[in-house]
Amino acid sequence: MNNEAPHPTVAVIGGGYGGISVAKALDEYATVTLVEPKDAFVHNIAALRSVVQPDFLPRMFLPYDRLLGHGEVLRDRAVRVDGHTVELASGARLAPDYIVLASGSSYPFPAKSDRMVTSDAIARYQAAHDDLKRAGRVMLLGAGAVGLEFAGEIAAAWPDKDIVMVDLAPDILPGPYDPRLRIEVNRQLDELGVRRILGSPLVQLPPVPAGEFATFTVNTVDGTAIEADIWFRCYGIAPQTDYVAGDLLAARTADGYLDVTPELRVVGFDNVYALGDISAIDVNKAGVAGREAAVVAKNVQAQIEGSAELAAYTPSKPVIILPLGPSGGSGQLPDGEIASPELISEIKGQHMMIDRYVEMLNLGA
Repeated sequence: MNNEAPHPTVAVIGGGYGGISVAKALDEYATVTLVEPKDAFVHNIAALRSVVQPDFLPRMFLPYDRLLGHGEVLRDRAVRVDGHTVELASGARLAPDYIVLASGSSYPFPAKSDRMVTSDAIARYQAAHDDLKRAGRVMLLGAGAVGLEFAGEIAAAWPDKDIVMVDLAPDILPGPYDPRLRIEVNRQLDELGVRRILGSPLVQLPPVPAGEFATFTVNTVDGTAIEADIWFRCYGIAPQTDYVAGDLLAARTADGYLDVTPELRVVGFDNVYALGDISAIDVNKAGVAGREAAVVAKNVQAQIEGSAELAAYTPSKPVIILPLGPSGGSGQLPDGEIASPELISEIKGQHMMIDRYVEMLNLGA
């Protein structure tokens, strides 16, 4: 007779940075099912580099095969989660003891890809590289972190290209950052020859598709004409929570985020957690998924072990690591200091943190 208690079950929705972290951390303590529609982990940190340097592409898409020793990665899409059950596009239904929502956000290509199959995604990035390489004039819409990083990548790879950034905001990099950071980034953009047209939006979007070679002219509201051969949309993050249903809907904000408690449980639920780009606790802050995932994993483990003591997540201070090509960039560190180009290159710019996620996915030798 087997007197062992049944192993608790955990469904993790989303196989991005936060999802793989939670799933791996809980693999020893529960039967984990990671639900992810893509056929590989997508290392989005390397996406912009991969457009200008496509030899990065094979390292941007990493297999899930070795992530879990006990649980499974289920290639499927959650279409309805009500806090008790998870309904999948295949028709399957899960009824786990714990649900971790880590479905992340969408963002216009090339910062993120919406392709489910790696070969399709790689083909799209390669096509964008080929068209961008042909273009002498490039327009980037959006002067936030994505637009700035992409401008730096393009300028570093092709110094002779004419690059212009357009944003309706009066300055680059919106957010609660130290003014010294903007000063330093603007200084480096000047050195790279990247022009900025700020404070005046376009009258209308270009009449040609984003990310494809096609010469066009557009005008800003104040009458400035811009001619370019290719353009990219560098704004428009959106949390992916369209599957939220039933009682869980009460926790979804008007703009699609999920309200959570300090323990990162979805408000109104003891067994449902949300983290990363869908959590309302750290909206639009870069790089928080890993910190949030650690708290979620710790708390689910505590609940499994019967502990009433749960860890509280402390919202992060404004932190950003912003490369401008392999050897440039700046950032704001947790202590508030402004990072040098050399430090940014060491942390991220040279290797785009690929080794960290190769190790996370157990893909090392």
